[in-house]
Amino acid sequence: MTKQGDPIGQAILDFQKSKKPADIIVKSDICEDDIIPVEVLFRGLSEMPELELQALNLVKGSVLDVGAGAGIHALELMDRGNKVLAIDTSTGAISHMKAMGINAVQQDFFDFEGGKFDTLLLLMNGVGIAGKLSNLEATLIHAKKLLNPGGKILCDSSDIKYLYEDEDGSLWIDLNTEYYGNFRFQMQYKTEKSEWFDWLYVDFDNLFQAAKNTGYKASKVYEMDDHYLAELILVS
Repeated sequence: MTKQGDPIGQAILDFQKSKKPADIIVKSDICEDDIIPVEVLFRGLSEMPELELQALNLVKGSVLDVGAGAGIHALELMDRGNKVLAIDTSTGAISHMKAMGINAVQQDFFDFEGGKFDTLLLLMNGVGIAGKLSNLEATLIHAKKLLNPGGKILCDSSDIKYLYEDEDGSLWIDLNTEYYGNFRFQMQYKTEKSEWFDWLYVDFDNLFQAAKNTGYKASKVYEMDDHYLAELILVS
């Protein structure tokens, strides 16, 4: 994943071999540490949340699964007859997916130029690869190069404004920051650590505007609490 290590990939490979639960630690520059139980990366269709099920049902044609992880969405779409290419920056994730029979390539999304697709799938807040709100439009412009006419992006994100709310409902936000959804994270699994990296949580209004500015028609197709699924259809 990075020069320092491949925590996600190592967690995937370990679980593939041992099936023993373990946690991936997610460190943030804004809030307390969180965890990702590695078994979550291997969830089956019956364990997927409604948002993911709806996303899979909206997929059409050929698919680029961006940040595919252990390949759970790719496998399901392959079973449904979709032609799928999975990309991820994690060496371990790619090794695992290839072992599962998935067409997978180790590639950074922003460097990828390997064809055109009907659907770009960016689940588990995959649109966060933009890093910062100021880079969201550039991310969507790059995505256009990978889409067939009338193609779509399916992505989810969260409006994390609630992290900044006081008990009385008022907001405390550092006015020196560009956007409250710009985060920095570091992943750790056992002794493997990633470098710190930028990751974006974007509210739907900002996503809608960025999509409109770059030639997409965006719609919110599912929402639960502060988490939503968006469909961005290429119109120009």
